[in-house]
Amino acid sequence: MTILKSGFVAIIGRPNVGKSTLLNCLIGEKVSITSPKPQTTRWQILGIKTLKNAQIIYVDTPGMHKAESRAMNRYMNRIAASVVQDADVIVFMVDATSWRQEDEMVLTKLQESTKPVILVINKIDLLENKADLLPLIAKLKDKFNFAHIMPISAIKAEHTHELEEEIAKLLPEGPQLFPEDQVTDKNIRFQAAEIIREKLIMATEEELPYATTVEIEQFEQSEKLTEIGAVIWVERPGQKVIIIGKGGARLKKVGIQARRDIEKLVNQKVFLRLWVKIKENWTDDDKALRGLGYE
Repeated sequence: MTILKSGFVAIIGRPNVGKSTLLNCLIGEKVSITSPKPQTTRWQILGIKTLKNAQIIYVDTPGMHKAESRAMNRYMNRIAASVVQDADVIVFMVDATSWRQEDEMVLTKLQESTKPVILVINKIDLLENKADLLPLIAKLKDKFNFAHIMPISAIKAEHTHELEEEIAKLLPEGPQLFPEDQVTDKNIRFQAAEIIREKLIMATEEELPYATTVEIEQFEQSEKLTEIGAVIWVERPGQKVIIIGKGGARLKKVGIQARRDIEKLVNQKVFLRLWVKIKENWTDDDKALRGLGYE
């Protein structure tokens, strides 16, 4: 296989527009966790797609948001902004059903970029009448000189193949950067921690998902079994009580759901132990963030 083009493609936008769903759709497997709740993605996650003559390195980013009240929020905004600076192509993703102030903020940041920007209008499956898109497209055409404007549905894989074709055309010439069978830069330990966090997000309400993180303390693989010990960090005793649940029911449910997904990932039986511990105010402590892997 001769790779003629390669490059990094930043997928950016405000929280909850479907960036991780699009990444998983384009790669053809789950490399980034998803949930209906905003700010699920906290890291820069690469999804690697090797085509016949091009290698596209998609970069999933945390949603850009205005609130920078806590260290975690500032960290996520920094990650997203740095990806925009380094990318060869930018995919600016918005929601077909609403245009918000945070979309405007992201667009303002794009004014500084010299890289080609594709506007992707996601969630068109939620529109009863596709003609409702026309006013939004007309408004955004006036705001920025986009390389392309592409309405899609990431969750239903509508027009995502056409999007990938347009991205490949915009890539610079360059060599293959990753082995053709590699799909992400994240190791299994990281993916296991993210799977546990995804199940936590789905099992808890309100602000609790944003006060939790997962740290893998033990990861041992033998021929027939993977043993994992993971700590779920929270900020307050009350949060610990909620996650454990009555008689340990909620924590047990999270563990069962996570174990099933991790078993698919490692393709063998998994023995998973979970503990819940308190690290006060960790989301607003730069040192604590670094200690938990948020670099």
